[in-house]
Amino acid sequence: MKGAQDYEQARDANDGGLLATERARSLHPGVLHRARRAPSVGPRRVDAVILPDEPNRRASFTDYPTLKGRNVIVVQTKAQRMGMYLMGQALFSARLALARGAKSVRSILLCTAPDSVLLPLLKDFPEVEVWVYDEKSGTCRRAVAA
Repeated sequence: MKGAQDYEQARDANDGGLLATERARSLHPGVLHRARRAPSVGPRRVDAVILPDEPNRRASFTDYPTLKGRNVIVVQTKAQRMGMYLMGQALFSARLALARGAKSVRSILLCTAPDSVLLPLLKDFPEVEVWVYDEKSGTCRRAVAA
């Protein structure tokens, strides 16, 4: 990401969470949770999938039925402090995109506050970026462990 100015924030009408979209990029929600239904397979949800090399528009999984060979950005959001649940979503969303054949993956964890104990634990996972949304200013900044 070039910086917080690359993001637009919008309230999700369903649960008050944050939805992140990147300007001049293609949004591709839902592809990671497509799996054969079975008793041993749970849903896989992602707030957004951005295909940075595709035209700027909203899209559905039917427009891009595969991630194979694509550069992918997955976005997981919570309108609260980052926690282990959101960290797991961000980490495993990236792993699932790679398992689906993505050429490269970046995973954006978007929250309202970092956690000083958990943030350093992501240093071993450079594909996961933590971005913090400031509701007062309407801007985002990248959180980096000291």
